[in-house]
Amino acid sequence: MKKALPLIAVLLLAVSSYAADSKNTETKLTPEQAEAKYTHVIDVRSQKIVDALNLSDTKKAAKVHDIIMAQYRALNSWHNTNDSRIKAAHHDKAAIAKINEPLRKMHDEYLAKLAQYLTPAQIETVKDGMTYGKVEFTFKGYCVEYLNLSEANKQEILEFLKQAREEAMDAGSSQEKSAIFNQYKGKINNYLSRQGIHSEKWIKAHGDLQKK
Repeated sequence: MKKALPLIAVLLLAVSSYAADSKNTETKLTPEQAEAKYTHVIDVRSQKIVDALNLSDTKKAAKVHDIIMAQYRALNSWHNTNDSRIKAAHHDKAAIAKINEPLRKMHDEYLAKLAQYLTPAQIETVKDGMTYGKVEFTFKGYCVEYLNLSEANKQEILEFLKQAREEAMDAGSSQEKSAIFNQYKGKINNYLSRQGIHSEKWIKAHGDLQKK
């Protein structure tokens, strides 16, 4: 008589089987099905950004939706073509900058198209939507972590974060967007260190050390 498998082993086998089935389903998609799935994803993503704009003009909303959706598609195509070239260039900054030139142009043209229908403040909302609101979220985190920030410090932090947002808008995945913001957080931390500004955690730790 065979010994029954422990419950945890049964569950792990079930999860593994489900993951394998899901993967097999993905690989069995025809090009048409894959395209339809991708179109649905960017359609929903674009509509979510448009909804955040609260546009009363439905025709304008539709135009903006199509512009955003077209940008997502263009970015996906560009990254599919060029990510491997950037990886092959390694740390050759000049070569990477050359590869990225069309991406910068695409970025500027995209913003120009949005400007035909949206105000600068509304375009900010679109930028935030494409980067998951990381500017506001990260800025609030710094304000909590560093209670002794001046208004000038806060403006400098915001400027760094908005620079990160400009780059992250063109990234090919959420992971790449996060990596860009992390790079700029490093720049912010260096800036604050040069200003002699420390986090509340740092102040508490060093204060406790001084008491010993």
